[in-house]
Amino acid sequence: MSLTHITNDNIISMASSKLTGTLPVMDGSNLTGVDDVTKSANDPATDTNPSGGVGTVWLNTASGELFSCTDATTDENVWINVGSGTGDVAPYSFQGTVSGYTSGGETPSYTDRMDKFSFTSDGNATDMANLIIGTSYCAGQTSETHGYVSGGQTGSATNVIQKFSFSVDGNATDSQDLTVARGYFAGQSSSTHGYNSGGEPTKQTTIDKFPFASNANATDVGDLTVSLSSSTGQSSSTHGYNSNGTTGTRITTVQKFAFASDGNASNVGNTTSAASYSAGISSVTHGYTAGGNTPTPVNIIDRFAFASDGTATDVGDMTTTKEGCSGTSSTTHGYMAGGYHSGYKNIIDKFAYAASANATDVGDLTGNTYASAASQI
Repeated sequence: MSLTHITNDNIISMASSKLTGTLPVMDGSNLTGVDDVTKSANDPATDTNPSGGVGTVWLNTASGELFSCTDATTDENVWINVGSGTGDVAPYSFQGTVSGYTSGGETPSYTDRMDKFSFTSDGNATDMANLIIGTSYCAGQTSETHGYVSGGQTGSATNVIQKFSFSVDGNATDSQDLTVARGYFAGQSSSTHGYNSGGEPTKQTTIDKFPFASNANATDVGDLTVSLSSSTGQSSSTHGYNSNGTTGTRITTVQKFAFASDGNASNVGNTTSAASYSAGISSVTHGYTAGGNTPTPVNIIDRFAFASDGTATDVGDMTTTKEGCSGTSSTTHGYMAGGYHSGYKNIIDKFAYAASANATDVGDLTGNTYASAASQI
């Protein structure tokens, strides 16, 4: 049999039928274009930045679960569980895909009712559980696993932060406290903390924050540009926003503050109408204010961009003029529930982020409700 000794020549191509027998041991580092599986005793995380980018496969050797990287954005990677396990790994999103929640409110008595409605299909809400105490003019926050109801009026202002689980329909618990008892303020959410800004009694500039990871009390981390109450909140991935409200006079001001570092807010724009008791909604790219008191109730839906500071534009109308709605945010639509105009309302309105269009009536709360807190999952 004729043998050919190959020295440093490069083989451009070879029929697979010619490669037979046992290959000698060779240095695998010299091979290119060969995909491999990253093995670890832990699951990947959003900040697990794969050198192979999209398509990298990760095996948890302890659980046997297998993940594939579908979005290789630095520190915001998405890992889809492709095995039999559950729990995809993805960056926190303020917007929900499953359900919206309204908690507490005025009916006109203070209610402890917690309503839940679907984001995947239009329909009426269900009464899923109860707060530990009825409250209105409270603020809502959203973590990956829980909804929060901060402060509010229970006959007098309270500093209690109530918490409930998204995984099971159950009653809220007393989890921690605000820095000061108050209501009539705005709520915001980062991936790690809940924020509350403004409020009363005695109009305030206070911005305080509390952690989602523990039941530690809130701390005072900054101030709004002006003392106000009855404003509404929006949340981007990097900043909290406080919009509209009253200083004694209704204002159009939009303020923002950073999540990455504690500090004061700055004025960054204006809404189209000076109002109080508006609903706050957030898409990934824009903040919305809906309805409010000017002093008569209005149906305006305003939108402002997170990427650039500036004045909001009027992009649509609610189905009716009202104030004191709760605002919930899905990934594709904004929702306004309840409210008041010549009586307490139970209407759930929704509008699409993708088009400048009016809202439609898609269901009802389980009761007429005003000034409740909102969360979503």
